[in-house]
Amino acid sequence: MTDHAQQFFISYAGTDRAWAEWVGWHLEQAGHRVILDVWDWRTGDNLVQRMDEALEGADAVIALFSTSYFEDERWTTEEWTAAVAHRDRLIPLALEPLTTSDLPRVLAAKLRKNLHGLEEAAALTALREAVNSGSRPSAPPPFPGGIPSAGALPTAGTVPTAGTVPAAAPVPAVGRSKPRLPGSVEEPRVWGVRRRNPDFAGRETEIARLRESLLTESKAVPQALHGMGGVGKTQLALEYAHRFADQYDVVWWIDAEQPDEIPVHYTELANRLGLAKPDAGAEANARALLSHLGTRERWLLILDNAEDPAQVEPWLAQGPGHTLITSRNPNWAGTARATPLNVFTRTDSLTYLQGRAGSMDDEQADTLAADLGDLPLALAQAAGVIANGGVSLDLYHQLLVTNTTQILAKGDAPGYPAPVAATVTIAVDRLTDRHPDSVALLRLVALLGPEPIRNTWLESVRPRLTTIPGAPDDPMWLHEALSPLSRYGLARTEPQSFQIHRLTQAVLRDQFLPDQSAAMRKDATALLSAANPGDPQSPDNWPGWAALTPHLTAHHLAPTEQPELRPTLLDAAHYLIRSGQTRTARDLTATAHTAWATTMGEDHPDTLTSAQFLGHATADLGEHAEARRIIEDTLTRRRRTLGDDHP
Repeated sequence: MTDHAQQFFISYAGTDRAWAEWVGWHLEQAGHRVILDVWDWRTGDNLVQRMDEALEGADAVIALFSTSYFEDERWTTEEWTAAVAHRDRLIPLALEPLTTSDLPRVLAAKLRKNLHGLEEAAALTALREAVNSGSRPSAPPPFPGGIPSAGALPTAGTVPTAGTVPAAAPVPAVGRSKPRLPGSVEEPRVWGVRRRNPDFAGRETEIARLRESLLTESKAVPQALHGMGGVGKTQLALEYAHRFADQYDVVWWIDAEQPDEIPVHYTELANRLGLAKPDAGAEANARALLSHLGTRERWLLILDNAEDPAQVEPWLAQGPGHTLITSRNPNWAGTARATPLNVFTRTDSLTYLQGRAGSMDDEQADTLAADLGDLPLALAQAAGVIANGGVSLDLYHQLLVTNTTQILAKGDAPGYPAPVAATVTIAVDRLTDRHPDSVALLRLVALLGPEPIRNTWLESVRPRLTTIPGAPDDPMWLHEALSPLSRYGLARTEPQSFQIHRLTQAVLRDQFLPDQSAAMRKDATALLSAANPGDPQSPDNWPGWAALTPHLTAHHLAPTEQPELRPTLLDAAHYLIRSGQTRTARDLTATAHTAWATTMGEDHPDTLTSAQFLGHATADLGEHAEARRIIEDTLTRRRRTLGDDHP
C-alpha cells in the first residue's frame, strides 16, 4: 500500500473527535480517501447502513484506541468487531496509555502505534509508520549516528508520494482548516478562563455533541446551552474550554449576567490582543475587537449566564471562531442554536458520587441520586457533606424529607455560585414582584409529582383555582405564567406540558406559610380531580391515566386525605390493575385502604372498594393466601352492609 492511495474508515469514540479529524486530515493530504462520520454522513442518514457501507468499502480500518473507545454501548464495538470478523486490516492507534488488560482479548495481541505524549512531528511519523508499516524505504535511511529530527520536512521541491503520510502537510483541504494535534503542547496565545474543576465527571456525550455542533456550522453560529439552575451549564462550558484549549489561539470567559458589562470584558480582551485604544472607551474598543475576530479563526468566547438574548445579540462576534453561551433562558431562536442541558444520566450521577464519596456502593449511590433527581449541584452538595464526615448516608436521606431546605443549603459544591436552596429562592424572589401569577403557579404545582404536568389540566380547571391571581377567563394566562418560569430555569416547558424538578418543589413546599398551605392543597386537589381521563378500563384513556397517576401518588399532597380525590384514586387503582402495573396498584390501594379505614371506618363504600382492588392486586402478585383473606373479608363486609341481594 505504499505505492498507491488507500481508503480508510476511522473508528473512534465521540470524545476523541479531535484526534479523528487530525488523523483524517493528514491522511487526505497524503492522497488517501478517508471516511469519517462527521465529514461524510448527514443528519437523518441510517447510521447502521452508513457504517456497513464504510466498512465494506474500506481498505483498512483505523481504530483510535482510548478508554472511551471500549466503553459499553458505543458503536465502536460494532465497528472493530466487524473489521475483525471480516478479517479486514485493522490499524490500532493508541491515544492514551493502555495496557493489555484494558483491551478486549481479541485485540490485545495486535501491534499498535502510540500517538499520545508526542510532539506533532513525532506523531506524524508514528501515523506514517502505522499506515505504511511493512514497506521498505525508497531512499537510504538516515545515518543512525546523526541527529535528524523526527518527522522532518521533505527536501525543498519534493512532493510526498501518493499513499504516504507527509511529515508536514502543505495546505489545508478545501473548506476545512488544518486541525491541531490534540493534547499537544500548544496553548492559546491569549487565555482568560478560570481554573479547571478537578471534580468534573460525566457529560461525555454532551461535550462530544457540543464540539460537533461548533465544528459543523459553516459560519460562526453561537451555541446556547440552557437549563435550570444547578444543572451544570457553567461546569460543562468550563470543561470544554480546558479540554479543547489546544485547538484555539484565543479563549476568553465573560460573565454576561449584566449585559452592560460585556463591552468592558471585551475591552480587556482587546487590550490583551493589542487592539485597545486608551481614549476610545469600552464600546468602541469592543467594536474593534468584534471586527478583528471577524477576520480570524481559532477563537472561543464563552458568555456565561446570559439571560436576555436581545441584549446579548449586538455583542456576538461574527467570523470563523466559536461562541458558547450558557443561560437558564431557552428562548434563543434567531440568535443562537439552543441546546437543552438536562440533569445527569443515572450513570453519570453514580460516577460522580462514587468519585467524591468513594464509600458508596452502587445501590446507595443510586438511591441518593434518585432522591436528588440527578441534579448535578445537589449531588455536589451531598457528596461534600457526606465525604467530610459527621452526616451518615441514612441521616442525609432523612434530612432530605424532614429538613429539605436546611440540608440543601449545606455542602461544598466547587464551581457553583450558590447551593440549591439559595438558587431556587433567588430565582423565585426575582419573579415575585413582576410575575406573581408565575410564582403562584409554581407553588401550586410544587404539591404535585416531578413528572410532566399537562397544560390542558390547568386550562380546564382555571376558574376553580383561587390561589392564581388574574382574570380566570384569560385564555393566555398559562402561557403568560409559564414563560417567566422557563426563562428563569424554574420550569422545563414542552409544547403540551411542563415539568418542575423535585428539589425545586421541595424548597418551595418548605416556604409555604400556614394560611397558604390549605388553599394550595385545595387547588391542587381540584386540579387532579378535574383531570380524570375517564373510564379506566378503556385502553384509549390509558395514556391520560399514565400521565395523571404519578401525581395522585405524590405524598406531599396527602391525596388519600382529600375527599374530592377518592373517586379519582379508585379509578387510578383500577387502571393500574387493568394495565398490568400490579405492584404500583397494590401500593396505592394499601395506602388508601389504611387511611380510609382509619378515618371513615372499614365498612365505608370507598374503603371496601379500595380493599377489593387491593385483593386483586395482591392476587396478581402471586400472594394468593393473603389475597383470599382480603377478598373474603371484603365480601363479608359488603354482605353485611348491603345485604345478600345487592347486585
